[in-house]
Amino acid sequence: MNPPSPAIVAQNAVRSLPRWIMLLLCAAYVLAGFVGREPWRDVDMAAFGYMQTLAHGEASWTLPLLDGLRPDAPGLLQYWLGAVALKLLPAGMPADLVVRLPFMLLLGLALLCTWQAVFSLARTPGAQPVAFAFGGEASPTDYARALADGGLLALLACLGLAQLAHETSHTLVQLSAVCAVFFAAAAMAWQPKLAAAAALLGLLAMALGGAPAMAMLLGAGAITVALSAGQPRLLHRYSWAAWWLLCMAIAALSAWMLGQWGYRLINPWQQGKDWQSTVRMLMWFSWPAWLLAVWALWRWRLQLRQPARHPHLAWPLWLWAVALFCTIFTLEGDRALILSLPAVAALAAFALPTFKRSLGALIDWLTLFFFTISAITIWVVWISVQTGFPAKPAENVQRLAVGFEPSFALFPFCVAVVATIAWLLLVTWRTRRHRAAIWKSLAVPAGGTVLGWVLLMTLWLPMLDYARSYAPHVAAVGHWVPRDVQCVGTLGFSQAQTAAFRFHTSWHLERGLPRATTAGCQWLVATPAAWSAIDTAPAAQWELVQAVARPTDRKDHLLVLRQRP
Repeated sequence: MNPPSPAIVAQNAVRSLPRWIMLLLCAAYVLAGFVGREPWRDVDMAAFGYMQTLAHGEASWTLPLLDGLRPDAPGLLQYWLGAVALKLLPAGMPADLVVRLPFMLLLGLALLCTWQAVFSLARTPGAQPVAFAFGGEASPTDYARALADGGLLALLACLGLAQLAHETSHTLVQLSAVCAVFFAAAAMAWQPKLAAAAALLGLLAMALGGAPAMAMLLGAGAITVALSAGQPRLLHRYSWAAWWLLCMAIAALSAWMLGQWGYRLINPWQQGKDWQSTVRMLMWFSWPAWLLAVWALWRWRLQLRQPARHPHLAWPLWLWAVALFCTIFTLEGDRALILSLPAVAALAAFALPTFKRSLGALIDWLTLFFFTISAITIWVVWISVQTGFPAKPAENVQRLAVGFEPSFALFPFCVAVVATIAWLLLVTWRTRRHRAAIWKSLAVPAGGTVLGWVLLMTLWLPMLDYARSYAPHVAAVGHWVPRDVQCVGTLGFSQAQTAAFRFHTSWHLERGLPRATTAGCQWLVATPAAWSAIDTAPAAQWELVQAVARPTDRKDHLLVLRQRP
């Protein structure tokens, strides 16, 4: 016997969010953070460097190398995407923007697949609301569309999505692949051809993106969904199970042939995992969607006793559990946790039809105050940096980013103004008009997150670039090297540092101490740790010109050295 549904939804509560508003919201979120910025430190810059080496034919596509260094990050697909973009698109476009174009599409694909997955799950029999005695309950299609809108808003509202989803790294490849697999398992009964293609491409992308083991776990969960009784419309269940097995085999074989299998599990107790930091990350990363997801699991707890009949709960819960396992038992941390966000957003959507008005109002007011205060803070700091009033924020910026010179750009300023006006209109709509749409409680959190991200990527972008990119540090090093120098040795550089100096300078970089036979290579840039490990005799041939600190971290130095005559 099926337990009663906790969802009580009338037809007037399932009006859909206007498509143009949803598209503008997603476009603003995707473009902000990809357009106009410098490549950021570490993973983003290192990936950019490997993409350039592949595009220029300096390394094998199956074994990327950057000055002899292999990537620290798992996966190959992210490098292939950027390299293909560099080879296909016009050479006159900025290279760092070109490599981001396929990743913009990946983020858009992740958002679309999440919407479609929730839409499909909400159409299953176990997810339907209570039927009213005299009619008037929500129609299945309208109900599913409203919940899908809520699921997408919940995903946009997650605070942890913003930065990692705007990097040209394996993280976004894995996220989009997880979303594709999430959609494929949810839509087998509704869009079989598209679901079959998404299953193959999603599992293959996960394997080539550095997560073949997770692809196998999600594939196993999808087989369980295919064989469950919760989707009576699904035909040829065993054929679907066989297709998922075939997709898993193709993904596993591809990962094995390209050397992507590897043992990455850790014992978090033996390897000193910072549990306080992990708990804090779990608390804020998927905020506020995880609160709604937990509420959904509580309200639908009777249905959880029959997971085979309720894939709208079991499938997202399995994805969430796999991502949490990878977060705790691998070194990926937040880069594994981001893969849980589509599932958390889906569960959050199924909390919406169980809300009482008082709980929805509480969420609205808390998020309204939080994001309004955040937006005011961003504007006040920007005004202070531009005008010097109030003085304290500008002083703090100068203390944290020594040497930063503020600049004014009209277009980002106009974008920030438009985003702020849109936020004020949203607040006015939400406080003055009490619409019955079930997604209304997530409109303010999603709008506030997008507002904050857009303001950071417009008003604060020069400061963030100064703090997060290598450009200021490279420029400071270049100040001590003569302009006519063509060759510079590098010692102790990471992949990201090597990529940064290749991108921001015209120098020919020679890894290690330049050989005596290398004509014109009489300058060296080294990390202090690498230089201190050099033997006395070779070190005596060089003289220290300057120790150059990174402007936003005085403990991070690079040594500029010149060969003695």
